[in-house]
Amino acid sequence: MSPQDRSTRTIAVVSAGLSTPSSTRLLADRLTEATVAALRDRGVTATVEVVELREHARDLADNLLTGFANGPLRSAVDTVTSADAVIAVTPIFSASYSGLFKTFFDVLDKDALIGTPVLMGATAGTARHSLALEHALRPLFAYLRSTVVPTAVFAASEDWAGGSGPGGGLPDRVQRAAGELADLVAGRPPSAPVDPFADPASSFEDLLRGTS
Repeated sequence: MSPQDRSTRTIAVVSAGLSTPSSTRLLADRLTEATVAALRDRGVTATVEVVELREHARDLADNLLTGFANGPLRSAVDTVTSADAVIAVTPIFSASYSGLFKTFFDVLDKDALIGTPVLMGATAGTARHSLALEHALRPLFAYLRSTVVPTAVFAASEDWAGGSGPGGGLPDRVQRAAGELADLVAGRPPSAPVDPFADPASSFEDLLRGTS
């Protein structure tokens, strides 16, 4: 691997917004831009791949029923599980993440995000939902054994108008969280792509045992 390759990282952005445009995607974009800039300051180039979950809603339902991901959903899953870091943003409904957001992480292998740096974000119409980041999203990524940055970013309607909530205004929170994610990403070696055909004999044995 060349020195240039060692200084490049991939950021997967998971946005669970339901509308177009959506405040969820807007927050995801701001977090992404700030993270890319923070990595650049640390001498790391970032490539970004966005997964819009609304485009996979039917695919996810089919996966739950059949146990198999079709091509587009498999590509989205591979994008997230092979990334060097994940920015995950969901709207908050009834004090928790959206069903679409949860379903996507339900179909991932439980070991797929072990140690992966994750920046969490959420949007809602009122700041009363802000604690959902701590009582819903953080336990989800703790179960997946991801490395979640300390600062989670919540944006209510008043934040887009320049209001200031706990922990400072939205731009300050975005910059702080992006810096924390950049610190984690810059200190890790880049993820190596997984070759499913690297050990075909072993895979065949697993198939015979019924463990694959």
